[in-house]
Amino acid sequence: MKKICLGLFPNMKIGKVKEAFPAILRGCDTNGIAVRLPRNLAAAYGKEEAGDGPHAFDAAVSLGGDGTFLRMARDMVLRDIPVFGINFGHLGFLAEVDSDRAQESLRSLSAGRFKEERRHLLQMEVVRADGSRDGCTELAINEFVAARDNLSTINHVGLWINHKPSGHYAADGLVISTATGSTAYSLSAGGPLVEPGLDVMIITPIACHNLSSRPLVIPASELVQLQLMPENLSDMVISADGQPLCPLRQGERAEITRSSRTLRLIRLTDRDYYETWQEKLIRNM
Repeated sequence: MKKICLGLFPNMKIGKVKEAFPAILRGCDTNGIAVRLPRNLAAAYGKEEAGDGPHAFDAAVSLGGDGTFLRMARDMVLRDIPVFGINFGHLGFLAEVDSDRAQESLRSLSAGRFKEERRHLLQMEVVRADGSRDGCTELAINEFVAARDNLSTINHVGLWINHKPSGHYAADGLVISTATGSTAYSLSAGGPLVEPGLDVMIITPIACHNLSSRPLVIPASELVQLQLMPENLSDMVISADGQPLCPLRQGERAEITRSSRTLRLIRLTDRDYYETWQEKLIRNM
């Protein structure tokens, strides 16, 4: 069997990761796994640097929480490299295994005992007031969030689906999430849990002042457009997976739909998502 090569991306700001990392490197050596590390770590641990190309390593492994995983995965999506997460954080919905199973997971990866899932992503483009499309374009694994820039005012934002008026929200903002992201910001804003393999978008208002407004679940192939209403007094800020991207101003619109790119997610277990929800949500309440 071909020797597998892993790019390891540890969050050394997490004490448990820094403590466990030498043992993980030893586990890679024991299981015949070649390792590539980020530039700032490679020399210190005597490993080769993780390159920038699509064939620099066979799979990327994050060591940290969901934030660490997302930062790594967003880069790997563009390189079409499979990703895997070892959770050293709190809930860790995106990471496949918890830290106490790190060595077991290395053995499984080395032996080829895993499967790959593809998760749908969203893409967003801001169309400027003059109709130009050379502005803000981005991908999201979990969600796009359009939220108020001025905390003292309420946002008035219009929603169009496939160019048809579909809602007017007076709220702190809107979350447009993937099925994968249903356990993230959307859930905390009152959105539903959605099986992550479904090809859908979830539209969830944040602190909506209209009690009749409810989350929407629509096909991911639809075109979602967000635009500030005339009565809105300030810009909104759009973020992707927790990272601020750009403002949304009067006369502009954000267009969101399914991306042609996918997240290649490595899975080691046959545990279904309903068990995961029970473990991560119910038992951690």
